[in-house]
Amino acid sequence: MAHCRPIPHQALTLLLALAGLGAQNHLASAAEQSPWLEIHSTHFTVITDAGDKKGREVALRFEQMRSVFATLLTKDRLNQPRPLTILAFKNDKLYYQVAPLRQGQPIDVPGFLIPGKDQDFIVLNLFEEEPWRAVAHDFAHLLLNSNYPPAQGWFDEGLAEYFSSIHVDNKQVEIGGDPELRASVAQDLLQNQRETHPPKSLTELLGAQVWLSIPDLFTMKHEGVINAEGTHHTLFYAESWMVMHYLLNQQKLAETGAYFELVLNQHVPVDEAIQKAYGMTAAQFEQAVKDYFHSQTALAMALDNARQKNAQPNLTNPAQVYHFPAPLGPDDLAINSKPLPEANERAIYAEVQVRIPERREYGLKELEGLATAPSSPGPAAKKSAEKDSDESADEKLNPGAAGNAIAHRVLAWDHIEHGEFDEALAELSDAATLNQRDLWIRYYLSVLKYRMAETKHGEIQGLANMMQDLRAVLEWYPEFADAYDLMAVARMEGGGLSAAMQAERAAMQLNPRDERYIYHLAQIYIADKKWEAAKTLLERLKASGNAQLAAQAREQLDQVASQRKYGIAMASGTTPPKLKPQKSPFDVLEEEAAKRAAAAQGTESGGPADKRAPKFIKGRLVRVDCSQAPAAVVTIASEGTVLKLRAPDYKSLLLIGASDFSCDWRDRAVTVNYKPGGVSDGDLVSLEVR
Repeated sequence: MAHCRPIPHQALTLLLALAGLGAQNHLASAAEQSPWLEIHSTHFTVITDAGDKKGREVALRFEQMRSVFATLLTKDRLNQPRPLTILAFKNDKLYYQVAPLRQGQPIDVPGFLIPGKDQDFIVLNLFEEEPWRAVAHDFAHLLLNSNYPPAQGWFDEGLAEYFSSIHVDNKQVEIGGDPELRASVAQDLLQNQRETHPPKSLTELLGAQVWLSIPDLFTMKHEGVINAEGTHHTLFYAESWMVMHYLLNQQKLAETGAYFELVLNQHVPVDEAIQKAYGMTAAQFEQAVKDYFHSQTALAMALDNARQKNAQPNLTNPAQVYHFPAPLGPDDLAINSKPLPEANERAIYAEVQVRIPERREYGLKELEGLATAPSSPGPAAKKSAEKDSDESADEKLNPGAAGNAIAHRVLAWDHIEHGEFDEALAELSDAATLNQRDLWIRYYLSVLKYRMAETKHGEIQGLANMMQDLRAVLEWYPEFADAYDLMAVARMEGGGLSAAMQAERAAMQLNPRDERYIYHLAQIYIADKKWEAAKTLLERLKASGNAQLAAQAREQLDQVASQRKYGIAMASGTTPPKLKPQKSPFDVLEEEAAKRAAAAQGTESGGPADKRAPKFIKGRLVRVDCSQAPAAVVTIASEGTVLKLRAPDYKSLLLIGASDFSCDWRDRAVTVNYKPGGVSDGDLVSLEVR
């Protein structure tokens, strides 16, 4: 995230007074005033309450910025290894209730980016002018990570700062101005102006006599973590920005790539690498950058204007150095829009909250409410269902399914991230019951299987179904790098080493800076007895900034010698084991539909006597659903299996260890006797609370 300053207390108080309090009231009010829309462009999904026109503008601006970034890297196309969703709010109140807090107050920039392991989110406050510019720096990092090999800090931060100056409209792109330049006059909500003392801009920092030497700049360690960079008003950022300014203007990206090859891969000293790559000494390179800086009169003029007492208040668009036609216009993109049910919007809003530590509890509370509320599709959903026979078929599978599917799968992901695998499986089962066609559920189920196996140091359960689910996910989102990585791991475990290498290389191509992929490729090489190739990768990972990954690499290196001497369990060319198909929530859905049909038919005909043999199971009680009282459905998780067991009348259920049945029970160790089948996974006979 770009540098974030807390909102002044008086301004925040006024905003909240105008906006009112209470997140749910905000959501309901916004839904009444302006229906929520889901807008899709080529690379982005926009969720907004600002209307179709504004939502399309947001999608267009990000498509334009993405295209400009490709031009800067001299690429015809860019990778986007994770889906990216943009939430664009038309006013302050919803934005400030989801924005990260700094010193107890919401950040004062009109946009922020939340990177994730599964997907990324950008959140914008459309009440402010051009809020997408507030996330340009982090957006540049996101694009750089998936479209350029590992580089040094000066390159990443210099390019991100350069890009963050971007201003784009339907006709023109402007770029190259000082992104950290602020006016000396500020204006509050009541139009009152006051003098400020902004920190030194990049131009001011470079105007000093002392610069970092180029070798010092190029060897300076800097971890550019999105949302955690700190201030950009430093000489490191200023000089990195100007070096990239110079390299882009002089079209020296090819030479820069050669420099990184020499320094990072061949371990050539920096001074020597500069000489070989750029054809000049480090001192000559530094002087060339300084001369270029002093030739930029537009930067000096912008600084002079910003420091005038009559400067434009809240300066957000200082003079730019370069201007060129916009690469895309409104007529160049296919952008589709459709209504978004309020419950889905609330679930997505809560999903963003859950990913922000200081907002997580609020998000979880909202999601749990949505997950247990009776399903009630709005008019738009009902109209769509009438026209969509597949949707009607889904509804018939489980007409009594409760809650919002998105809320269930978001809760599932949160459980996965916190190692709560039984709870995650239960939520995914509910989500799949409500919406079989949501590919996120299939992806999360694959991640869950992998994480469970990794935690228990065992084999992946349901390997065949996992690969089938991942194929469906990749058909839906062909650039999903982590899906390729999971596919590679699954194929390696299944014995298909050649196919595993192919999938892992696809992941690395889509997201070249993710070192987990390198580690998994090394494991595949070891499984295929390609010892030297594996050793080369593991030696590289020993120096990783990821301490856990570096430790794993060292451990693997220690094992390679003995594996090389004594062999491994499965050699290359060994026939893969026969994989026993295992049920996924999607398989269970069809079985449940058949059970209900058979049960209904038996009821109509009087039905035979119940001859089912009782079964016994130990596990954890995940939740109790009493929405059809006096009947209750108890969800039990046991060793990776989830059962939904029904009690026709919970008041008459045989209990052990508890005097009364409670519909509020959660996360309890239990032992149950049940009879399998019926209208659920089984009918409860007795329940012991341990």
